Amino acid sequence: MSDHRLPHEKGFHISWDQIHRDSRALAWRLDGQGPDDGAWRAVVAITRGGMAPAMIVSRELDIRTVDTISVKSYHAGGGKADEQREAEVLKSPDAELMGDGTGILIVDDLVDSGKTLELVRELYPNAHFATVYAKPKGRPMVDTFITEVSQDTWIFFPWDMALQYVEPYRGTD
Repeated sequence: MSDHRLPHEKGFHISWDQIHRDSRALAWRLDGQGPDDGAWRAVVAITRGGMAPAMIVSRELDIRTVDTISVKSYHAGGGKADEQREAEVLKSPDAELMGDGTGILIVDDLVDSGKTLELVRELYPNAHFATVYAKPKGRPMVDTFITEVSQDTWIFFPWDMALQYVEPYRGTD
């Protein structure tokens, strides 16, 4: 039997509770792994998806220095426009803080193709890259992650979803 679903129909729905639990698990995995007697100098979130996990990781590990890097690699607009394109940095973190990345923990929600992390890794080769979720194509770009999902799975994050009523599959009573 062949599978006739569209790629986004193989969905993995993440609740706020789940992203919180998985981000805490990521923090626990990273605890004591930094180069400065196990400590990290700072957390840098890859916006926008990495902001919630980075906040949770920084809280769990008591890291007070938090910055962001904004990278755009997807173009949304429907059809062919919804394809990945060359990644570009829109906003960089503090250069003095970053150096070559030593002691910096860079956090994102997901590594998909790895293009975003590849660009950031070129800028900060000694940083530690951590994601909550990883797909096989991007997995080599990540140092630490929690859950691997198949390449054809579409992850629905809670910040992309709204609660609404859904008709039952069978009947209405």
